[in-house]
Amino acid sequence: MGREQTLAHHSRPTTHDRVNMELDLKERINKVKLVIVDIDGVMTDGRIVLGDHGDELKFFDAQDGHGMVMLRRAGIRTVLLSGRKSRVNVRRAKEIQVVKLYQNAHDKLKVFEKILKKFKVGPEEVCYMADDLIDLPVLTRVGFSVTVPDAVPEVKERAHCVTERKGGRGAVRELTDLLLKTQDKWQAVTERYFR
Repeated sequence: MGREQTLAHHSRPTTHDRVNMELDLKERINKVKLVIVDIDGVMTDGRIVLGDHGDELKFFDAQDGHGMVMLRRAGIRTVLLSGRKSRVNVRRAKEIQVVKLYQNAHDKLKVFEKILKKFKVGPEEVCYMADDLIDLPVLTRVGFSVTVPDAVPEVKERAHCVTERKGGRGAVRELTDLLLKTQDKWQAVTERYFR
């Protein structure tokens, strides 16, 4: 099933359970039409550096950004969702050409409901990747939920998958590759690189 083996599930299932779990995950992944990604702690490593003059720095991973671009090429729409507001978020969203950026989302469930209407998708067609308690109301409603190994325990317990790579260090790319390979879109999206 492609990169799915690189995603560590939060429990230790038996071999029989693992087969059923993989089939369930494949079905969930194949339904995904929209990917929503939290920024701080997922797209970044969670650190926020504040300068004396009001400037803000965050650490993004270039491979994560390229993965988001490849999703767009494959027809899978991408949205960034953050509880904070930052000019850095706006800049990064433009660079990786996400469809929409939502900031200052203190009630992420309310924003999620707007996203479902705007993009005309059902919750089962959405993948959400996040790492903190504020994300739980959305994380528990989507068809496919993913988190990072440095997420809070309550999120790791409830997510369908936990990546091997940390937030801001390739976790998003791990997810994007999994989606593209499981949905059989990998070859079409990457063939330009193998000429």
